[in-house]
Amino acid sequence: MRDGKGSFICGLYGGEPYASGEQPESGIVKLNTNENPYPPAPGVLKALADFDGRRLRLYPKQDGGVLREALAAYHGIAKENVFVGNGSDEVLALAFRACFGFGEGRPVLFADVTYSFYPVWCKFFGIPFETLPVGDDFHPRADSFARQNGGIVVCDPGAPTGLAEGEAFLDGVLAANGGASVVIVDEAYADFADFSAISRAVAAPNLLVTRTFSKSRSLAGLRVGYAVGDTRLIAALTAAKDSFNSYPVSVVTAVAGAAALEDEAYYQAVVGKIKETRDSAARRLRTLGFDVPESSSNFLFAGCGSAVRAKAIFEQLKANGVYVRYFDKPRICDRLRISIGKPEEMDVLFARLEGYLAL
Repeated sequence: MRDGKGSFICGLYGGEPYASGEQPESGIVKLNTNENPYPPAPGVLKALADFDGRRLRLYPKQDGGVLREALAAYHGIAKENVFVGNGSDEVLALAFRACFGFGEGRPVLFADVTYSFYPVWCKFFGIPFETLPVGDDFHPRADSFARQNGGIVVCDPGAPTGLAEGEAFLDGVLAANGGASVVIVDEAYADFADFSAISRAVAAPNLLVTRTFSKSRSLAGLRVGYAVGDTRLIAALTAAKDSFNSYPVSVVTAVAGAAALEDEAYYQAVVGKIKETRDSAARRLRTLGFDVPESSSNFLFAGCGSAVRAKAIFEQLKANGVYVRYFDKPRICDRLRISIGKPEEMDVLFARLEGYLAL
């Protein structure tokens, strides 16, 4: 294409990209991006301190090296069933490219209230998709997936709802699909829930499960994501990755990520503290009149009664140094997503909330 000045302009992607939560530098209570409020395991910090910087002159292993091996050992599976990448967002994007778009125009299916990156990837890669309405309780129905499709994506626990669907729901989705296409289960928050599909992924040839170290293992800044599935799905992911970038994670990420898997007691203790704070915060919010579904994640999805009220509370909190997440989107514009911080951070949130509600 030629512009009015005679120069050539290539076709440009004009889609709307995913918008992450605001990332202010400091001086606020940050409850808007579902980060872990606690530091990584001591072993991670030691691995970083002991890292030999001279290794940085060399390229990392093409398959993730020690991180892939550590993940395979942690889950008791072969490393050929594991793929690693720079956060689960990259892993999911590669999975969309590797697994979807080959169904002769059949759409990829996912819920209408779910992680908002899914339609972005579909549009970016030119993959047809269809959203399936969740119920008034924000739960998707397994039988709604019983239609011709080019793939299925399930976020469990859900984003931004925090709701868990569990094993019976997954069984229903797999039965409805009949093995005809790939089913991706996005488990970014599964460490805070009671069910994971990881144990099912290796045995089911069309099931791919993605996870992240950003939430429960306090490594959002390191970018560690991975997928577990049948060797053919992992090979397809690897081929897609190698078409973009030969090296999935840095050597520093591989070493620190592997170290994060070694201290299970620390990880379980941190998850336990977050769940305890989450459940306490949910009770406090309900006492203040908010509608708060039962969360199986590290955040709460608080209903405020109206979109106007939700946005007003969001703006008032922000003006007073407390950042939460507001989505100006149909069906969820009357709600706020509140990440779980340390108890003292939640106390600040409630002090600000109660002060506003008392006006």
